[in-house]
Amino acid sequence: MTTEPSTALSRPTALITGGGTGIGAAIARRLSRDGFDVVVAGRRPEKLADVVADIEGAGGRAQALVMDVTDPASVDEGVASLSRCDVLVNNAGGALGVTRVEDGDPTEWERMFATNVVGTLRVTQAVLPLLRRSPRATIVDISSIAGERVYEGGGGYVAAKHGTSVVSETLRLELNGENIRVVDIRPGMVHTEEFSLTRLHGDRAAADKVYDGVDRPLVADDVAECVGFVVGLPQHVNIDTMVIKPVAQAAPHKIHRGPIDWKDA
Repeated sequence: MTTEPSTALSRPTALITGGGTGIGAAIARRLSRDGFDVVVAGRRPEKLADVVADIEGAGGRAQALVMDVTDPASVDEGVASLSRCDVLVNNAGGALGVTRVEDGDPTEWERMFATNVVGTLRVTQAVLPLLRRSPRATIVDISSIAGERVYEGGGGYVAAKHGTSVVSETLRLELNGENIRVVDIRPGMVHTEEFSLTRLHGDRAAADKVYDGVDRPLVADDVAECVGFVVGLPQHVNIDTMVIKPVAQAAPHKIHRGPIDWKDA
């Protein structure tokens, strides 16, 4: 259900899944500043309400959409409430666990696949009819460098994010000849309030250790800036894949921990 009628949104509209926190919330704020009405979708009404209030307080227009990408009925009902969608950002996803493959929890693997892959599929299928009516039609999938580089303890998440990227790559081929852009964003280490905490089952000390000593990891706004860039390009320009890492990270498994001499600008 929405917090206000979708007919109130008359400017170009962006739908962002997983929009209540972290990268999704940052993307919603950025696209709002770029002139979009934004629909922030997610499972937690209170988080969505905070993002909407923040955007509206800055002079933008937004609405909350309570929607679970793993629930077909929820997605169908949510998308049916929209009269327009010009940009879809498939951001809902996440990681669970850091165990070796032989110790992996199949339930966690299934949950990651359900959000990162099937959720992306489900929302994209539902929104495509709206996108086909838009002159600015763009799909942005938020994947990860984990989708292209494996590392110990990351098997389930790597498999899921590889699936996200494969959906993007395949869809781009299948939509060739239409005006719909498909962009795959692959961030590296991003320090957000919930990602590592969720992955490590609420262990705050372990979550903080992930970023320990890293001089300037990415933050959610950095990813949002990149999304704003690719969306803002002329419609005939498609950034197929964008890999974003902090300078301190050369690969998923190679991270410099210690100060970096940034020089004075």
